[in-house]
Amino acid sequence: MTRRLTKKEMWIFAVGQLGWSLLGGIINTWLVTFYLPTADDQAQGAIKYLTPGLVIFGVLTLLGLITFICRIFDAITDPLLASLSDRSNNKRGRRIPFMQYAAIPFAVLSVVVFLAPVNATSMVNFWWVLIFLILFYFFMTMYCTPYNALISEFGKTQDDRMYISTAISLTYFFGLLLSYTPFVFAGLLKNSLGFAWSYRICFIVLAILALICMLIPTFLLKEREIVDSKPIKTNTFKSLASTFKNKDFRIFVASDIMYWVGMTLFQTGLPFFIKVMTNDTNGTTVLYYMGAMTVLSACFYPFVSKLVAKFGKKKLTIAGFIGLSISYLCAALIGRFTKFFVDPFAVAVVIIAAFPMALLGIIPQSIVADVAEEEAIETNENREGMFFAARTFAMKLGQSIAMLSFTSLAIIGTTQATDANDINPSSLGMLIVAIVAIIFCLLGALILGFYNEKKVMNTILKHHEEIGLEDKVVINEIPAAESIIIDDDTKTNDTLDKEV
Repeated sequence: MTRRLTKKEMWIFAVGQLGWSLLGGIINTWLVTFYLPTADDQAQGAIKYLTPGLVIFGVLTLLGLITFICRIFDAITDPLLASLSDRSNNKRGRRIPFMQYAAIPFAVLSVVVFLAPVNATSMVNFWWVLIFLILFYFFMTMYCTPYNALISEFGKTQDDRMYISTAISLTYFFGLLLSYTPFVFAGLLKNSLGFAWSYRICFIVLAILALICMLIPTFLLKEREIVDSKPIKTNTFKSLASTFKNKDFRIFVASDIMYWVGMTLFQTGLPFFIKVMTNDTNGTTVLYYMGAMTVLSACFYPFVSKLVAKFGKKKLTIAGFIGLSISYLCAALIGRFTKFFVDPFAVAVVIIAAFPMALLGIIPQSIVADVAEEEAIETNENREGMFFAARTFAMKLGQSIAMLSFTSLAIIGTTQATDANDINPSSLGMLIVAIVAIIFCLLGALILGFYNEKKVMNTILKHHEEIGLEDKVVINEIPAAESIIIDDDTKTNDTLDKEV
């Protein structure tokens, strides 16, 4: 006999997200800074571990090549590990054991990646980073794919699902914020430890904290008491093919790729442009702005569930796309007014982007969980792992496209030395990055408009009523502006059929 999670257990589950988002933030934020140091960093003792500049076809750095190879590797491991999790018959559950086994190597590798063996430019360092970064992403997938699948399995009602999505979004952003702390603490340690070890010590401390957070839900939550799912028998490729046969999921994934391209261009460009355009030499201004955006976004989180109950997930996600587009336009204007104490456009970005980030940080995960549940109801196969693996791959694909294109876009209109690590952005390039990000976000909104939220939620609601599960579901009529909120504590099936 299974049960619903308590609110306390939902927060215990969310702590795991803090851990893995912290480790992911370390790699995403610091890999380039550490291995491709700017002239200012080199003046402070940073070592060129890799051959600098655009050495691959004149458009890619060695680190860019490494990242590209890792994403190709992810394309294989994401569905493979998802299938292994979906097919697992472990007595402790299909997800928790994978997470537990992955946590330690995942945390350790986040530090090992930065322990290049040769203190000079060397291809040995290239192979070191490539091998250990591939392993890092393997164990990241091994932890994150089962973890994300539990969002659908632990969230038995819409209220539970939104609460879990809100909680893990808060811990995600908190983990991301922690990954920025070396901007401050490494600077304090550089004089005594040197450039490399000042960062390594910070990474070690953060990795230990992340490991503790990732292990907490694996020891305190008993999956079999909460989830009564049966392992599927379909092999990896058939399971993946079946997942993408779902039309609404294909629409969501296409929209999600657009979102991640736009979001990554924003996240990659904003810290860089704030640092350069505000003449910030130590990076603390970046931490302040990003921290303010995270805190303000978190303030909106308690309101998201209420808004979903009124407007539905689809409309709010589209609104989030549009809000981000406006904030990107403001980002392009950072540095235009230097006479003020703070840059007004940087402040505008913080204020305008906070609410859309709250919407898009919570709702998309819940949409995937909805589609996965609807599919399980229709096919009697619990393939939550594969659905979330496909969503993770969409995220990585979008991030890769953005990372590969950012440098080329940012330097349009200026002269960029091919043997330098410093990016020399132009005002034109800055504007083009913003325009491209806006285009991708608006495309994401347009594509998501074809998602049939009414059908998905109607299927889930009817199933919940059949099994006597208390729930609230929002069904949006496409042509109408109103939403119908149905509480199955008070509605019967006959009433439901009439209203829908």
